[in-house]
Amino acid sequence: MAEIAKSYLKYKICVSGAARTDCCSENAMDRTKELGREIVRQGGIVVTGATTGAPYWAAIGAKDEGGISIGFSPAASEAAHVKTYHLPIDYFDMIVYTGFEYAGRNLILTRASDAVIIVCGRIGTLNEFTIAFEDKKPIGILTGTGGMADEIKDIVAKGNRGPGKIVYNDDPKKLVAKLVEIIKEEKNIDVEFAPGKGGGE
Repeated sequence: MAEIAKSYLKYKICVSGAARTDCCSENAMDRTKELGREIVRQGGIVVTGATTGAPYWAAIGAKDEGGISIGFSPAASEAAHVKTYHLPIDYFDMIVYTGFEYAGRNLILTRASDAVIIVCGRIGTLNEFTIAFEDKKPIGILTGTGGMADEIKDIVAKGNRGPGKIVYNDDPKKLVAKLVEIIKEEKNIDVEFAPGKGGGE
């Protein structure tokens, strides 16, 4: 039973980045798409804020590689997601409509993930980073993509809270590989659940 259960395990890796990409480096979106592909190749699921820009390109990369893409929306419904927030619904296997606006969505998004990767990014991306940092999540920084991704090292140094569990790399493949190593170490839990013996009432 344990071996069957383990065969279904996927690493849930959040890709956090700018919805508007004018602050990003010239090749940032191509590298973010490759990042989405690489997460799938290395046994992961791409999790994003179901928005445009960098998260969207990560979702495209995941689906190009035949993987799973899950989005967490700030909206309470698909209609609001599309009409009010003007966000995409394609390239997602599932969208969770949180109804908690952006700040509440960010908290749920990062806590639903095993690790968070920062690509380019603006203030919202920095918010997701600080949540992940406070929660002691493994964090990857895809350097050279512009925006907040290239400011994080200085922010962490000035924050006087230690280095955190942060990996910096400009290569999507190497970045994901290192994060997966950390996730595996943290998930070193061998728990077997028998059918019908869950923890609920």
